[in-house]
Amino acid sequence: MPLVSVVLPCYNAAETLPETLISIRKQTLTDYDLIAINDGSTDATLAILESWGIVEERLRIIDQPHSGIIRTANVGIEETRSAYMARMDADDLAHPERLSQQVTFLDQNPEVGVVSSLVDVFPNNQVRKGYRIYVDWLNSLISNRDIRREMFVESPLANPSVMIRTALIKKIGGYEDHGWPEDYDLWLRMYLADVGFAKIPEILLRWRDHPQRITRTDSRYSVKNFLRAKAHYLALGPLQGRDGVIIWGAGMIGRRLGKHLQRQGVPLDLYIDIDPNKIGREKRGCPIVSPEDLLNRWKRYRNPVILAAVGARNARGLIRKRLNTYGFVEGRDWWAVA
Repeated sequence: MPLVSVVLPCYNAAETLPETLISIRKQTLTDYDLIAINDGSTDATLAILESWGIVEERLRIIDQPHSGIIRTANVGIEETRSAYMARMDADDLAHPERLSQQVTFLDQNPEVGVVSSLVDVFPNNQVRKGYRIYVDWLNSLISNRDIRREMFVESPLANPSVMIRTALIKKIGGYEDHGWPEDYDLWLRMYLADVGFAKIPEILLRWRDHPQRITRTDSRYSVKNFLRAKAHYLALGPLQGRDGVIIWGAGMIGRRLGKHLQRQGVPLDLYIDIDPNKIGREKRGCPIVSPEDLLNRWKRYRNPVILAAVGARNARGLIRKRLNTYGFVEGRDWWAVA
């Protein structure tokens, strides 16, 4: 068996697929196979794959009726027989050292189940400002501690940049469809399973942005559905056994998160906010108090938790600084969720 299987779902990717295939062929690690799944494409995707298959013996082509990214990726995972599974998308570009560096890292760090890397976004004229801000945040999270600390803020790994131990992803069930982002769902399930994460602090993937990207066009990637995912896994993990759930932020993000938590059966107790127009009022049946009143309220509970849910830029750092001065421990007493 090859050392690595690269799983490459393809759907109407004729415009970008040749570049992606070239980047995979240029890998310095040659002990791999490439499992390309044509998901019922209506353009020249299958013809491109078949022409490559004539000269590339490592390419395995699976042609299937259109079934969507989740089922298609899982078909590739099921076909993987290698020790490691690397994900790629048919519009991105891998650095020549990507597979080599990730294999070496996993070989040397048995406690890590998933290794990613830094990413670069392109083409410059199509990359939106918000996407650049997200990638800058993504690239700031390197260690397992960093990644786990901000797991509930956003998806901390670029899906097409990851290499995963095959036994692990098969054991955990591959990608699942819950109506929210399938890759974020996978990281959240691995988080609850205490899987070790890491990133190689080098750019090993060029991540393409364009108007047809699934994250722009599929409702699964909406703010609402990210919040649904967070609420679901917060309820299954950090909120288990808590007798006081406090949301820091009575604005839009805090209100929406509170709604989804209550739908998960999580009883909310309190909102914290700095807006004097909100302090003293109620939201979703919970009082809104100032940060200065937090310590007095905290003492009323046996095992409380704070969820910092303010979407304004730089708010997370300011809240972290305040809670640190109170002696609260991130990942035990509170989590950033926005």
